[in-house]
Amino acid sequence: MSIPARIEDDLPFLSALRRDLHAHPELGFEEERTAAIAAKLLEEAGITVHRGLAGTGVVGTLQVGNGTRRIGLRADMDALAMPEMAERPYKSTVPGKMHACGHDGHTAMLIGAARYLAATRDFSGTVHFIFQPAEEGRGGAKRMVEEGLFRLFPCDAVYGLHNMPGLAVDEIAVVEGPQLASSDSWRITFRGIGTHGAKPHLGRDPITAAGTFLSSLQTIAGRVVDPLQPAVVSACFVQAGDSKALNVIPDTVEIGGTARAYSPEVREQLETEIGRLASGTAAMYCISADYRFERRIPPVVNDEDATARALAAAGSVFGEKVRTSFPPSTAGDDFAFFAQNAPGCYVWLGNGPAMDGALHHNPAYDFNDGALGYGAAYWVTLVEQELKA
Repeated sequence: MSIPARIEDDLPFLSALRRDLHAHPELGFEEERTAAIAAKLLEEAGITVHRGLAGTGVVGTLQVGNGTRRIGLRADMDALAMPEMAERPYKSTVPGKMHACGHDGHTAMLIGAARYLAATRDFSGTVHFIFQPAEEGRGGAKRMVEEGLFRLFPCDAVYGLHNMPGLAVDEIAVVEGPQLASSDSWRITFRGIGTHGAKPHLGRDPITAAGTFLSSLQTIAGRVVDPLQPAVVSACFVQAGDSKALNVIPDTVEIGGTARAYSPEVREQLETEIGRLASGTAAMYCISADYRFERRIPPVVNDEDATARALAAAGSVFGEKVRTSFPPSTAGDDFAFFAQNAPGCYVWLGNGPAMDGALHHNPAYDFNDGALGYGAAYWVTLVEQELKA
C-alpha cells in the first residue's frame, strides 16, 4: 500500500476534522458550518473557492501548469435525520441528526487531498474539488448542475467515492458499468365510495382493491421485467381509514413506494407497469386510481475511459487489494447527475468490518478513520496520474 508521507503526517488533523464534522451534523441544504470549514481550509491552502451553488455548495479550483485537462472530485457533506445511538466521544451534539453514511469522512478525505495537492503541485491541469450538499434525497447534485456547476467549472471527467463497510480499509472496488440504481418514487390513490363496514355492497371498497394491488405488485419484477435485468419495486407507505372507526370503509387508500433499476429501459418499464397494474386493479373493483411517478435520481453508470483512469490510480495506491468485480448497490446517489454531464467513475472505498451490523443509515454507524489516508491517497494519485506534469 502507498500513502504519501505528507498525507500520513496530516492524518491526525484529518481525523480530528472528521470527528468534529461528525459531532456537528447538518442536513441537506443546511450545511452552513460544514461548508464554511471546507471553504476556510481550501482558502488557507491557496485554493480558489466559489460558494453558493445549491446554497451551501463549495467548489475549490486548483490550476497548475499549462495542462488543458480538467477533472472534478466530489465529496458529499450532508447528514441524515436520525438519532445517533452509539456512545462515542464525538457523538452527534444535534438531537435527531447524525452522520450515518460517512459523508463526514468523504469531506475530510477530499480536504486532505486538496491540502496535499496545493502544497506539492505535482501535476499540470485543473482540478475542481466539489463539496456537494444534500445528497441524501434532497437533490443537491441536480441543483448544483442546474445552477451552472459545469458551465462555471467545466470537467473532462468527474469522480466520486463512497465508503463501503465490509471491505477492508486497504481495499477499493473499481468497476465499469452500473454501480447504483435509479431511485424513483411513486404514489397511487385508489378512490372508491365509502360506506358502512357492515354494508360493503352499498359502496366501492378501495381497501380490498389496495390489497389486490399490493399482492400483485411483485409480479412486475418477477414476471414482467427480464429476469436478467435487476429491478426493485417496493410499497413503503399505506394509509387508509381511521383506527377509531373500525366500522367504516373509507373513500380512499393512499399507497407510495420506491422503484429501482440499473438501465433506462427497465426504469421506463417500471413506471409504465406500476401505472398499468394500478389502473387495471381499479377497473376490476369499479373504482378510480390516481397515479404519479416521480423520477428522482438516475442510475450511476461508470464510464469505460474514466473507470480505466480510476483503476490505474487505485492500483498505484492499493496494489493487489483492488477489486474489479463488486456487486452494484440498489441504493441511489445523485452523483448520477454529475456523470450525465461528464464521463464519470464512482468507486467503493473500504470502511472496515461492519461492527455490530452498523451499515450505512444505521444509528450505530461510524466512518472508519483508518480509511482517511487511503482515500486521500487515491484522490491525490488520480490527479497526479490523470493530469501528469
